[in-house]
Amino acid sequence: MSDDGHQQDGHENVPSRQRRRFPGISSRAYEHPADRSALVALRKLSGFDTVFKALSGLLPERSLRLLFLSDSVRVSDQQFTHLNDMLRDACYILDLEKVPPMYVNQDPQPNAMCIGLDEPIIVVTTGLVELLDEEEMRAVVGHEVGHALSGHSVYRTILLFLTNLAIRVAWIPLGTVAIMAIVTALREWFRKSELSADRAGLLVGQDLQASMRGLMKIAGGNHLHEMNVHAFLKQAEEYEAGGDLRDSVLKILNVLPRSHPFTTVRAAELKKWAETRDYQRIMDGHYPRRSEDKDTSVTDSFRESASHYATHVKSSKDPLMKLVTDIAGGAGDLGGRVRRGFGGFGTNTGSAGAQRQDEPPTDTPPPPRDGD
Repeated sequence: MSDDGHQQDGHENVPSRQRRRFPGISSRAYEHPADRSALVALRKLSGFDTVFKALSGLLPERSLRLLFLSDSVRVSDQQFTHLNDMLRDACYILDLEKVPPMYVNQDPQPNAMCIGLDEPIIVVTTGLVELLDEEEMRAVVGHEVGHALSGHSVYRTILLFLTNLAIRVAWIPLGTVAIMAIVTALREWFRKSELSADRAGLLVGQDLQASMRGLMKIAGGNHLHEMNVHAFLKQAEEYEAGGDLRDSVLKILNVLPRSHPFTTVRAAELKKWAETRDYQRIMDGHYPRRSEDKDTSVTDSFRESASHYATHVKSSKDPLMKLVTDIAGGAGDLGGRVRRGFGGFGTNTGSAGAQRQDEPPTDTPPPPRDGD
């Protein structure tokens, strides 16, 4: 609700919340640079345009809507009224003119999604509704409304369809390779889009601690008295900085099959953004408008994404990112650094106690090396 508490722009029965409102806000205001660049990379993937156009005409969206209408509970003034209030409030704050239909689906797994090709549909599970308190749930509803405002529902729907299709045709090797290439690219984009939607959730809830608590509960369940936000964020630091190059590779392999980023990473990214000048400027009313979207320079968007990645690589504590930075800086002895990063794994082809020929004897201190 806007600060003056008035109802505006045709939104009726807006919940009376003392929160800032962002008239005409563009999704560019909260979109993570990695979200934009991953979507550009996805669209450039060979064969994606063909698949996208084909599926856009074939996906049974009417069937999808009928499925939720028949086998879920639609949020309204008569059903799940507290969620209905949150939904209208979120659309009012982000100035989303048409409130998307929202359904509660019986599923003990905490989850929410925004899907649909022509018009977005928001679905939340009973597991999520039962897990979160009101302010935590408000951030989640804002998260899904952010997906709707960004137009993410189209790609999310195609990802769901292709994921199911890949499972069904797993016995066809060529079909699996072709489909999984696009599924992998879609997952990479969607993980980045979650960071954008988390920001939208914060703009709606305007309560960073509630957003943090919600992410902790999704990770650790309804045991908030056993958890601590600072310790949770410390996990993210340890995850990013810990281990050697083997751990860096394992992180990549672990995240590939996931549709969402790890919750500790999401929490750390959101907290980092909440402390930026960009976030404060939005809260002060200075943000990109939808009316300006048509004049936005694609080149500027690319430049911003490239700048973000360069900054991320330079500031990252991850061993692999440090190696990339050293390579870019012309650090010497790359082979030695990689061997040490992997702890010598797989480089000793002789007997168990054999001394590698490229290393000095153990009783002689190693000579200094450039770049160490």
